[in-house]
Amino acid sequence: MGFPGYFLIVADFIKWAKDQDIPVGPGRGSGAGSVVAWVLTITDLDPLRFGLLFERFLNPERVSMPDFDIDFCQDRRDEVIKYVQDKYGRDHVAQIITFGKLQARAVLRDVGRVLEMPYGQIDRICKMVPNDPGKAMTLPEAINAEAQLREMIRDDETVARLMEIAKPLEGLYRHASTHAAGVVIGDRPLDKLVPLYRDPKSDMPVTGFNMKFVEQAGLVKYDFLGLKTLTVLSTAVKFAKEGGHTVDLEGVPLDDQPSFDLLQRAETQGVFQLESAGMKDQLRGLKPTTFEDIIAIVALYRPGPMENIPAYIRRKHGEEEPDYMYPTLQPILDETFGIIIYQEQVMQIAQELSGYSLGGADLLRRAMGKKIQAEMDAQRKTFVDGAVGRGVPQQKADEIFDQVNKFAGYGFNKSHAAAYALVAYHTAYMKANYPHEFMAASMTLDLGNTDKLNAYRQELDRMVIPLKCPSINKSETFFKVERDVDGKPTGIRYALAALKNVGEAAMQTIIDERTKNGPYKDIDDFAGRLDTRQVNKRQMENMVRSGTFDCLNSNRKQMYTGLESIVGEASAQMAERESNQMGMFGGDDQPTQSIRLPDVADWPPMEKLREEFGAIGFYLSAHPLDSYGKSLERLGVQSIGEILARGQTGNFTLAGSVVSKNERISQKGNRYAFLSCSDASGAFEVTLFSETLTAAGDLLVAGTPVLIKATAQFEGESVRLTAQSVKGLDKLVSQTAAGLKITINSDKPIAELKSMVETAKRGRGEVTIIARTATQDVKISLAKDQNIAVTPELLYEVHSIGGIVEVQEV
Repeated sequence: MGFPGYFLIVADFIKWAKDQDIPVGPGRGSGAGSVVAWVLTITDLDPLRFGLLFERFLNPERVSMPDFDIDFCQDRRDEVIKYVQDKYGRDHVAQIITFGKLQARAVLRDVGRVLEMPYGQIDRICKMVPNDPGKAMTLPEAINAEAQLREMIRDDETVARLMEIAKPLEGLYRHASTHAAGVVIGDRPLDKLVPLYRDPKSDMPVTGFNMKFVEQAGLVKYDFLGLKTLTVLSTAVKFAKEGGHTVDLEGVPLDDQPSFDLLQRAETQGVFQLESAGMKDQLRGLKPTTFEDIIAIVALYRPGPMENIPAYIRRKHGEEEPDYMYPTLQPILDETFGIIIYQEQVMQIAQELSGYSLGGADLLRRAMGKKIQAEMDAQRKTFVDGAVGRGVPQQKADEIFDQVNKFAGYGFNKSHAAAYALVAYHTAYMKANYPHEFMAASMTLDLGNTDKLNAYRQELDRMVIPLKCPSINKSETFFKVERDVDGKPTGIRYALAALKNVGEAAMQTIIDERTKNGPYKDIDDFAGRLDTRQVNKRQMENMVRSGTFDCLNSNRKQMYTGLESIVGEASAQMAERESNQMGMFGGDDQPTQSIRLPDVADWPPMEKLREEFGAIGFYLSAHPLDSYGKSLERLGVQSIGEILARGQTGNFTLAGSVVSKNERISQKGNRYAFLSCSDASGAFEVTLFSETLTAAGDLLVAGTPVLIKATAQFEGESVRLTAQSVKGLDKLVSQTAAGLKITINSDKPIAELKSMVETAKRGRGEVTIIARTATQDVKISLAKDQNIAVTPELLYEVHSIGGIVEVQEV
């Protein structure tokens, strides 16, 4: 077909990338069906072993351009593109233009802005346009589908005018930008072949023709894609190497039992393609035991084919007999238990049953996908006649054609599914065998995404891997695996760059200084070594609030209120260093004046946690609800994590610490609000309508613990929570009559406990003190009235008293 040059160019830049230790994907799309691509190391999957078909990639009966989509580590993809530019000439290589169209929501936002409508109103209107990534809905379709939108158009002439202007503009090109992946390479300077455009955001030329027309102009497109998962894997492998383990992912066995155990338990948070709640449900039922099971679930977990998952699971576990339709088709359908999952199976069935060539079978598959009646009638005749000629009864051949036609519409490309299943398997392998390294790598690659980091923190809690608080002397810029003297992982240390509003570059300067001149001894030493051009007071505020300086001074409020002095001293010392002037008395060892910090008590425990939340984006060292202990069980509370894991619509009781309240006014003039809350398992948002909002009153202030009765409505992976009632948690807890049983093993804590019991608010919770001796436990009395209100603050106070062996809620 005249494509050896194309194959060799792709093989060359992939080989170069691998030589530079740039992670490259195993191959995606139909290219994995080529043995030549495998031999040239363009792909990593043996197509003979997995039954991948060359004709699905290049069809001699329908000549089309080859198309390898290559995944690279997202951080180093640009290095590969630069190599191609340098090798073939900067005037021979360009990216491809793409035109952004005005779709329904975008056209409403643009027109609304020109009409000077309030942003909140435009936003509300836009959110009424259903957002389906698979099929963008047009404005007329949205108006037909949404009664509320029609009502707004009828009642508000501004909205009616907005729609009137927006409709004819919808679908027009809005702007030009650069295609995320496409690159063309020419055999001569590209300006001799196509018009060129310069994207202001790129120093590389861009073709003036888009993807469709650039190929018609005779240029071959190469896709350089950035896949974050490859970067996660390479980072995890690097962390493993730091612990003395060399991992070669290309050589890992495809039957690793710990990996399949992990998949069977559906512990797949962070595992490529397999981490959604719905996918976890399917994995629990499937209990995969082979790599082929992973390929199948990747291919099946899509709208349409999903309806076949229950049958696949039943057949795999021997609860239902497979139906192979005809004896000669069993070898083709054996691995999928008689269910047509892959496009390649459609092609093989046509070849085996009706004598099609694989090229002809590929044309049949395409015809079935397009559903053009005249073409389908012609193909049915060819299929049935061929099958009858091979001894298949005509009625049976007709039935099989209908059956194959039904599946062909949403059959999946097995080459693509196998390649992505391999990446999924590699992530499962690293998580199962190197959990600390894998989780540290995953968190590093989601450094700026607080929601993802919080989800990973919950997963670490489940895995019993400590996530240690940020530390000026132990943290790095990114997340890191901490180890004991023998190199065994002990936990993951929080990344400084993951703190809010601090910046990666600023944190790196602090780490570089520590690496060069040793750990920071105290605040004076830190200030004397700080580069105030890189790190300012605002960045340091969040470092203090998060506990980053606790190893130098654990009084966070004192540090926070004294930051002006610390930064001022740091600036003065830096200016002195740069001016190369000695102090009045000269000499390098002249003592610096100690920084005087204000004499203030630290923040109370709850406030300290709130400050930490503000700096990190979630509660890390503890959660305000932790101290409520068994009281939450007595109140029937379920965590948001449990509700999401179950994925069922219904009524639930949640407890949360209020993070923020966003109040709005509806079109009819009614108040409603979105309440952001957090519990120990994660953050969640609840909608409060007018009546509930009014009844909640002053409770909806940041930091207030509340009990929420809510209805959960699931839509795919996401949940919508609507509150029926919101009440103060402290008041309800004090009414549940919790008591405390405190065990001590010395007389040291007695004085503090006595003072605490005497000064505490009276309530229904009885405090029992047990003194533990070598031979027996003795109950002792500290005060006449030991019945007090067991509040979270009281529990924090008890836990902070030294010499206590155990605190139990009873």
